[in-house]
Amino acid sequence: MSKMILDEMNAVGKGKENVMKKVIIDGSSLTLKEFIQVCREDYKVELSEEARQNIIESRKKVDRFVESGKTIYGITTGFGKFSDVNITQEEAVLLQKNLIITHAVGAGNPLDRDAVRGMMLLRANTHAKGFSGIRLSTVETMIEMLNKGIHPVIPEKGSLGASGDLAPLAHMVLPLIGLGKAEYMGEVISGEEAMKKAGIKPVELVSKEGLALINGTQAMTSVGALTIYDGINLAKLADVSAALTFEAMNGITTALDERAHLVRPHKGQLTTAANMLRILEGSEMTTEQGDIRVQDAYSLRCTPQIHGASKDALNYIEERVNIEMNSVTDNPIIFEETGISGGNFHGQPMALSFDFMSIALAELANVSERRLERLVNPALSGLPAFLVENGGLNSGFMIVQYSAAALVSENKVLAHPSSVDSIPSSANQEDHVSMGTIGARKAREIMKNARRVIAMEMMCACQAIDLRGKKKLGTATEIAYNMLRSKVEKLEEDRELFEDINKCEELLISEEMLSEIERAVSLEM
Repeated sequence: MSKMILDEMNAVGKGKENVMKKVIIDGSSLTLKEFIQVCREDYKVELSEEARQNIIESRKKVDRFVESGKTIYGITTGFGKFSDVNITQEEAVLLQKNLIITHAVGAGNPLDRDAVRGMMLLRANTHAKGFSGIRLSTVETMIEMLNKGIHPVIPEKGSLGASGDLAPLAHMVLPLIGLGKAEYMGEVISGEEAMKKAGIKPVELVSKEGLALINGTQAMTSVGALTIYDGINLAKLADVSAALTFEAMNGITTALDERAHLVRPHKGQLTTAANMLRILEGSEMTTEQGDIRVQDAYSLRCTPQIHGASKDALNYIEERVNIEMNSVTDNPIIFEETGISGGNFHGQPMALSFDFMSIALAELANVSERRLERLVNPALSGLPAFLVENGGLNSGFMIVQYSAAALVSENKVLAHPSSVDSIPSSANQEDHVSMGTIGARKAREIMKNARRVIAMEMMCACQAIDLRGKKKLGTATEIAYNMLRSKVEKLEEDRELFEDINKCEELLISEEMLSEIERAVSLEM
């Protein structure tokens, strides 16, 4: 079973012990949490004994197919349009190398380190199921690269998301065979040099192994898995941000009453309303219906409905990601009698999911910016214009709303679905593609924009709370307020605000705020 275990190992030194954090993969039970631990916390990776046996048995089948001379796509034939060209055993080694070097044609900036680590982990995990026909030694070499911190330089663009993420995965494989470039010990060097410095012997690929390494959805799934993890955290923090604005605006908590939501029982709506009430419990800055007004604007009153719909979408996407992380997306898929040339490499299930994720995350930013506007607009807040005294001389938070509006507008462009496009390739053999990797990258950019907008809202809400005259805040909003104020002081006169925003955003990126709040209050999705 895939599980995170702690192995006590002897450290180099005077009898000290080093706790080795490790994830064991079997191809079937890798969790999103374990994925993040490997990608961002550098947990080591090992194959389970069952996975090792599965890989060995799968390779034996490929060897039998090669010896029998059976015509099986990608094993005894060329690729794509060249699937009708037979390849001899003698040509197989050169064929595999040629496959990798000709497919490594990516463009753009390199993928982030965590996304690269995710690709390597997910590719090893799909091999662990035992349907790829790759040699155990090749998989173990890739895992050793991951564990020793050899990170291939992988351009972020160039995948159509069908026939898998061919270009990104080919770049991933280059250092494995002693080519390409890799980041090692903080330095970008040749793949050959990185392998030499790490003490790892490059691999000479044999029949089927090229396809086994690059036919799959691991680039889009890695970027998408990182984004869904961050997006789920952001959805919870959006509830905290909205709650701070509730207090800054003396919001009406009657709209959060469970009775109103039970008669329209969408899960996300129910959990958001419950989250908000727990976050605001004990607050002396919120009101009830009729205290000072009958109702709030939609951006406050409809928080459960708006945030809840995004949460329902994110929960659905997380399920799809969990399935994909533990799936065989290879081609051909190796079974006892033959290799089946199917279409599991096609990214459509992920492409639609990631387009949905883009929309869900964009909406969190949309409504956050509207709440931010209410905070800085004196006609709506009843507070000093742009949340600063001595306005005119001071501009206060005027342009914070501009920046938030720009990010929200950019998100609206990025949220256009990638999956509705398809350009045929390989002489029309591959005549429908998913564009899922583009969708994953767009969703990630939207998440980053949304996170900054929510950080801006939190910063402005704290300023508004101070100007309103701070009283006792809610259980969780008091925690959030204190953490924000430990980084950013109340604005008395104009100063450079981008650094303040950066500090607020870092509390969200590091998970420091969410962790502290969830120790005090249960936040649900």
